[in-house]
Amino acid sequence: MFKALVVPWGGMNKRGSGILLHVTSLPSPHGIGDLGPGAYRFADFLEETRQSYWQVLPLSPTAPVYGNSPYSSVSTFAGNTLLISPDLLVRDGLIDASILDGKHSFSEERCDYDAVIDYKKTVLDHAYDSFSKKGTCRDRFDHFCLDNASWLDNYSFFAAMKKRFDGRPWSEWPEELRDRVPETMATVQSECSADIEREKLGQYLFFEQWKEIKDYCNSRGIQIVGDIPIYVSYDSADVWAHREIFKLDGEKRPIAVAGVPPDYFCSSGQLWGNPVYDWDALRQTGYAWWVERMGHSLRLWDLVRVDHFRGLVAYWEVPVHEKNADHGYWVEVPTDDFFDRLCSSFPSLPLIVEDLGIITPDVSETITRLGLPGMKILLFAFGEDNPMHIYLPHTYGRNCVVYTGTHDNNTARGWFDREARPEDKERLFRYLGRKIRSQDVNWELIRLAMMSVADTAIFPMQDILGLGHEAQMNKPSVAHGNWTWRFLPEQLTEAVTAKLRSMTETYGRRQPSSFV
Repeated sequence: MFKALVVPWGGMNKRGSGILLHVTSLPSPHGIGDLGPGAYRFADFLEETRQSYWQVLPLSPTAPVYGNSPYSSVSTFAGNTLLISPDLLVRDGLIDASILDGKHSFSEERCDYDAVIDYKKTVLDHAYDSFSKKGTCRDRFDHFCLDNASWLDNYSFFAAMKKRFDGRPWSEWPEELRDRVPETMATVQSECSADIEREKLGQYLFFEQWKEIKDYCNSRGIQIVGDIPIYVSYDSADVWAHREIFKLDGEKRPIAVAGVPPDYFCSSGQLWGNPVYDWDALRQTGYAWWVERMGHSLRLWDLVRVDHFRGLVAYWEVPVHEKNADHGYWVEVPTDDFFDRLCSSFPSLPLIVEDLGIITPDVSETITRLGLPGMKILLFAFGEDNPMHIYLPHTYGRNCVVYTGTHDNNTARGWFDREARPEDKERLFRYLGRKIRSQDVNWELIRLAMMSVADTAIFPMQDILGLGHEAQMNKPSVAHGNWTWRFLPEQLTEAVTAKLRSMTETYGRRQPSSFV
């Protein structure tokens, strides 16, 4: 039986607060937030306001076919090259500044993914040409490729083939490539060596830039909270290279897919469509793929939020022919054996548990035994007349992370204006002890979280800025138009900075003077 985990640096059991902001939402002149100057200015803002955490969404590659969602990717290991900063490539001598001068006009408030994809491809093509001719950073690049070969070789080959076959799913590739016939793979590897190396260079540049901003944050007492989706996309390098650990049929297609039954987010449930794991096959490998994935995540971030954690105890499986998620059923996972393996591989696992939705006693018991912090969402606290509702601050224990809302919720102000019923608002007013206006609800909820006993409080940037429904990051079950919101530099006013800093200090959440 696994034991409770001991989390590094004292874990999150010291009072602290932070901001949830995906990298794509940062200010940048290049059409999408990136790892350049805007990221460093945001880190400075976090330090100035005494924050301890910067939480991001998954950093994996995104694609229009998946609505540009960071939770649907062609790889769980690769980085999103759209986040590479052209400014830092200029600084490092990989591209000429003239490439960036006045040739593109992007919105500052939204990500235009189609335009950005073409633009970043051009930028990275120039970087690869420079790399090929000058040999810039060749030694570091070779080192990176060697250190990451276990996933990078498969991913770079996969990405090159996706382009070669006009984006078709791997199940529709020529049979020899679909089935990874060694002789064919070797021949194509030789024929497409430049395209494969180009993909590897993109990964090298992403991880170099990511390490730099992470080190910058850590040196200022800011820890990065990352996010791993429990499932992977069918059309991904992971399933193509490790099909034996997924429930697929003889034609390499899913037998069953993942989802969730009806819950708060969707009354009919959600049919995600991801292939589900074959846990018997995983057990036979010693959960090797998951161990590698977790190790990769712990190198990428300081703490890891596990999305849909309950799927590691029991998951909702839907036969592939079904059209609705409510026709699924629960399947148990060998949880104890799985976490025994993780704990033996990583003496400390700094995890946050996403425990929203339908949480059964077995899930709660697992979380308690592991000693992991779960999530509390203030926007969910006032939907029923229950003075002991688990999301009301007076019911919290210390070992939890309280949020005003998440990337899947409306903003605090959007909730108040468009979703909260009169009786919900009345319960909020009663809890606060007074009525409040729409323009004040964000800070009132932030205050409730800050003053709670919960060790950790995290707020979406939209709530720090007091923005409405138009700034919601994602609307679950809506396929298009998500993940585009960005904030503007001028929105970080002196008043916002002073208010957040004051509240952080008032409620004892000021970051330590140094990162330990």
